[in-house]
Amino acid sequence: MLKTGLDLLIEDASLHKSLAGRRVALLAHPASVTIELTHALDALAQLPGINLSAAFGPQHGLRGDKQDNMVESPDFYDPVHGIPVFSLYGEVRRPTTVMMDSFDVLLVDLQDLGCRIYTFVTTLRYVLEAAAQHGKSVWILDRPNPIGRPIEGLTLRAGWESFVGAGPMPMRHGLTMGELAHWFVSHYRLDVDYRVIRMQCWQPETSPGYGWPIGERTWVNPSPNAPNLWMARAYAGTVMLEGTTLSEGRGTTRPLELFGAPDIDASHVLQTMYSLAPQWLVGCRLRACWFEPTFHKHTGKLCSGIQIHVEDGSYEHAVFKPWRVQVLAFKAIRQLYPDYPLWRDFPYEYERDRLAIDVINGGPLMREWVEDRHATADDLDRLLQKDEQEWFRVREPYLLY
Repeated sequence: MLKTGLDLLIEDASLHKSLAGRRVALLAHPASVTIELTHALDALAQLPGINLSAAFGPQHGLRGDKQDNMVESPDFYDPVHGIPVFSLYGEVRRPTTVMMDSFDVLLVDLQDLGCRIYTFVTTLRYVLEAAAQHGKSVWILDRPNPIGRPIEGLTLRAGWESFVGAGPMPMRHGLTMGELAHWFVSHYRLDVDYRVIRMQCWQPETSPGYGWPIGERTWVNPSPNAPNLWMARAYAGTVMLEGTTLSEGRGTTRPLELFGAPDIDASHVLQTMYSLAPQWLVGCRLRACWFEPTFHKHTGKLCSGIQIHVEDGSYEHAVFKPWRVQVLAFKAIRQLYPDYPLWRDFPYEYERDRLAIDVINGGPLMREWVEDRHATADDLDRLLQKDEQEWFRVREPYLLY
């Protein structure tokens, strides 16, 4: 039975003693729960000798109530526990001196999705840096990477760091938050007092979950549009849709598992994808479909779309490549509709002078490949394989499981 860092902290009296006499803060979101689904804040408050002094919420808030990007959460006062709750996705994204003065030890308990762009990764880096600056301690209560160990995507290029790009890693990094903490501390040479409370019995190569313990743990949305494991598996590709005019399925019951628009023919797109690079489409099922978003892009309009299915026996964990699947869809759309306004020009995660699709990918290489009508799948694969193999080597010393 898998036990998270939070579960182990709660049951290990020696860990409680290490926190005795120190002011403790918690960085958490709705998925920060025990195996009994008690929220971490409530569970910690019940422990003897734990002095909870503050809490922090990342993007979407401690309560997970904010739906979209750049929808900020305010600070508030928790009426149950009588402590301030500071937002790290409001007026600031890095903790301020006032925030850091509210605790001695920060417990970080965030369920990640295994994807560089998921902003909890950047928030982890920022709190480690702030702790180094202010002489505070950080404990990372580790949780599963629900999409396991596979690596995929181009490495973020120098100068393209952002709130969705915390460092030079590919889109699908294959690390847990605890392992990422080790890498951040090493890569950025942080002089910080930190420790990782490791999980017990995490088996990222075991079917059918391959990272997520299906049947053992309840899925709780870490963010509003992360409703299930299938979304998490597709997300390293479908998140790029945020930088396009295509709907990513927000406003439907299957967000970030499907994509489309009113003015494309998804069946033709799918046929073109298979003609361009069928080797990129293995390990899943792709199905042409129709959907009508109730909010967000193309609200109330019937969209022709494609759904990515990774929930049945066709799913092959080791070969499924969500980043390549989505990139190939962009390439097919550009081939079928040369003048299609594919790239969305709008402020994205506080980046206002660069195209959102480039911010998401940590550089312009993917977009340039899509726009080059002569560029082939093999051309992009050569870049990808170089980056992926290098990250495989870089991450090796930081693996805990």
